[in-house]
Amino acid sequence: MCPVMKNDYPVELLPPDISPYRRGNTGMDYVTTLDSGIAGPHVMITALVHGNELCGAIILDYLFREEIKPTRGKLTLAFVNVDAFSRFDPKNPIASRLVDEDFNRLWSEDVLDGPRDSVELRRARTLRPIVDQVDLLLDIHSMQHAAAPLAMCGPLAKGRALARGVGLPEIGVVDAGHAAGKRMRDYAGFGDEKSPKNALLIECGQHWETSSVDVARESAIRFLLHAKVVDPGWAKSRIAAGRLPKQRFIEVTGPVTIETDDFRFASDYRGLEVIAKAGTVIGHDGNKAIATPYDDCVLVMPSRRLLKGQSAVRFGRYA
Repeated sequence: MCPVMKNDYPVELLPPDISPYRRGNTGMDYVTTLDSGIAGPHVMITALVHGNELCGAIILDYLFREEIKPTRGKLTLAFVNVDAFSRFDPKNPIASRLVDEDFNRLWSEDVLDGPRDSVELRRARTLRPIVDQVDLLLDIHSMQHAAAPLAMCGPLAKGRALARGVGLPEIGVVDAGHAAGKRMRDYAGFGDEKSPKNALLIECGQHWETSSVDVARESAIRFLLHAKVVDPGWAKSRIAAGRLPKQRFIEVTGPVTIETDDFRFASDYRGLEVIAKAGTVIGHDGNKAIATPYDDCVLVMPSRRLLKGQSAVRFGRYA
């Protein structure tokens, strides 16, 4: 269950009504595959991996209402952790992130094939057959703190290439994920350098700020345009004109995984702070001081869920 945390941010978004999409056409609730009938890649966009991250659901609803149709290949649109989303309450928006456990820490074969059970694991096992078919995945997320949007590229060169192909957000993060478990964007072929499959996770901004929807829409349409599965005229009429800013990439050297039940930061870090000097103490894990390992260390997505076994923050540096 999600820990009780104070919400410092206003809820500017309303959760969309996704009930019209429940039946889908795949035999899986809230999963729809649109088939062009023409050879091409199978592209997937996922939302609501965490039930309180609304921008992705709003964008899938938008794409459905736009009656999007692929011009080649297949396009699958999936609302993921709908059980958690069904519990969303703007008065306590943090609580609906998950039901039993983090859906985005389950995507290794040993976990999916293992004996454990949870609401999220049942859903992951249900979705797994269609995820196995996907060539290109865009997983839409949002963040705890109001910070610049991030393209989470994974550790491989092909992930960075996909981020460049989409063209935004401006900042990409090259990282291997979390000690607590594997993300969907790193699952199977997505995380295999020898596989042509590829995936990108985009953190669109703070969970409930209006601008996160703008980032999600722009990213989703540019992703489809890059994949060459939609009409270019349709796509270009729905994205911002002008040149995108040059992307910068942060190479993550590792997460700080919490070892005790008493982790606290030394300051109110919100993300992308650059700590000038190596050895600067940024927090404590029990009696252990947590210090930056090198000069100009970037703090990537410091967490408010300071639970044993989870990532408190990731250390990185601009490439």
